[in-house]
Amino acid sequence: MPGSLLAPFSAIGRGGIKVAAGFGSWGRFMGSAGRSLRHVDVWARLLLGQMARIGVDSVPIALFIATFTGIVLALQASYTFTGAVPLYFVGVLVGKTMMLELGPVLTGLALSGRVGANISAELGTMRVTEQIDALETMAYPPMAYLVVPRVLAGTIMFPAVTLLAIAVGIVAGWITSLQLLDMTTPQFMMGLTLFFLPFDVMFAVIKATSFGFMVTSIGCLYGFQTMGGAEGVGKSTTRAVVVSSMVILVLDAFWAVLLL
Repeated sequence: MPGSLLAPFSAIGRGGIKVAAGFGSWGRFMGSAGRSLRHVDVWARLLLGQMARIGVDSVPIALFIATFTGIVLALQASYTFTGAVPLYFVGVLVGKTMMLELGPVLTGLALSGRVGANISAELGTMRVTEQIDALETMAYPPMAYLVVPRVLAGTIMFPAVTLLAIAVGIVAGWITSLQLLDMTTPQFMMGLTLFFLPFDVMFAVIKATSFGFMVTSIGCLYGFQTMGGAEGVGKSTTRAVVVSSMVILVLDAFWAVLLL
């Protein structure tokens, strides 16, 4: 009986230890990556290519999500505000929600699936086929060659893609308001600018930058830790996406508490 009562606490303890161990492993991994920054001649020539793969290639999915998010926000705002709040508050809701929450978070979650999974699968395949070991054998710095350009590219490009997604989402909400809600452009713009603060954009950039850093670093970590052939690659990819998504939600709450 006492054992069954203590079982939930044991599970919580094991989970806490596992999380702490994972955080420690990530910290050591990123410390090694930080030391590899001195090999500028290795990672600098790969950075632009990774920026294109991580950022430019992710634009279509980010804009697709942002477009329909803006449309749904405008429609739901008009439904909620009917008869109670002036309709120009649709612009307030669309603008604030896209900039402060849905723009960065939905873009981050979408890119965690696309970018995080791609990085983990690519590096995991290189690990199980011993390509990373070959780099180490040839005294070629694998962290500088494989990790640093990906993490830097994600940290740089996630904010750019997020800002573009926010802009497209707001435009989609504006067009929806004009076509379906019998609003005028001045009404929508009045709502959009009513409570706008420049810090709203900075807040989105801060969140997106942290999301990009974490998604790419977690993808690299699980890729480097891959074992067990094709099955191991699949497991690492799944873990990278799940952990990245969870970290994005935790960071979302963290930045809200810290900065708002």
